[in-house]
Amino acid sequence: MALLEVKDLKVHFPIHGGILGRVVGYVKAVDGVSFSIEPGQTIGLVGESGSGKSTIGKSILGLTHITAGTIRFDGKDITKSVRKNRSPYRKSVQMIFQDVYSSLNPRKRVLDIVAEPLRNFEKLSKTEERKRVDELLSIVGMTPDNASKYPFEFSGGQRQRIGVARAIALKPKLIVCDEPVSALDLSVQAQVLNHLKDIQQELKMAYLFISHDLGVVKHMCEHLAIMHHARFVEYGTRKDIYENATHIYTKRLIAAIPDIDPNKRKDNARNRAEINALYEKELPDYYRDGHGVYDLRPISDTHQVAML
Repeated sequence: MALLEVKDLKVHFPIHGGILGRVVGYVKAVDGVSFSIEPGQTIGLVGESGSGKSTIGKSILGLTHITAGTIRFDGKDITKSVRKNRSPYRKSVQMIFQDVYSSLNPRKRVLDIVAEPLRNFEKLSKTEERKRVDELLSIVGMTPDNASKYPFEFSGGQRQRIGVARAIALKPKLIVCDEPVSALDLSVQAQVLNHLKDIQQELKMAYLFISHDLGVVKHMCEHLAIMHHARFVEYGTRKDIYENATHIYTKRLIAAIPDIDPNKRKDNARNRAEINALYEKELPDYYRDGHGVYDLRPISDTHQVAML
């Protein structure tokens, strides 16, 4: 049984206009998305800024209103209760935020930041709480003496580790990782990503990994969903996407991945130009009226593509 099942999820934001502020239209941030996550699995959600990736993550956490669709967790429909703060679901699903600077309260010590979910859901004594915080800091590669410090005393990478420690405090079954390393240096990115993989193996939790970086997603994820114009344009295994990309948008994303080999610079530039020309030529086969995404259809047991 799937840990999380999302079916036909829609998130539409009203547009108000006129003197009376009536609703004159809607911004369709997410427009009919379905997927599932198995226990211990990592699914990557990839797309450009504004494609709706983060909105899906926030919907799963109950941080934004769901217009339509259903969310099932551990076999139970939790669509209507997803926004209840003290529900068991909120304990089982946590989030690592993108902005390492605004996601931590600057007026709180690390001890209070990491212990906050413990205080909300578990009744621990001060000694038990401090012991648990020290254990969590150790898991993310930090020492117990860091617990008495404030966020401004740490680098971006260290702050993100604090965010990871807070997210795993309740041993959740699922963590939504919303571009957790996009604001970090490359060397620090590698450290945080490796910690996330080690933690996943140790605690057997699932990840929904949201990113616009196909290189990072390739390192982290077993299955990938490519998102464009509020819908999935391609879904498949890592091998399906990187070795047999079919949707023209996916091909453009993969062609844009930098190659460190200077000898391939001209070949890569030529390939990008060919893909861009193909995109313009085959646009009607993949988009309805230039931007509407077709429904996904299977082209293999593990691979689905949105096309005419």
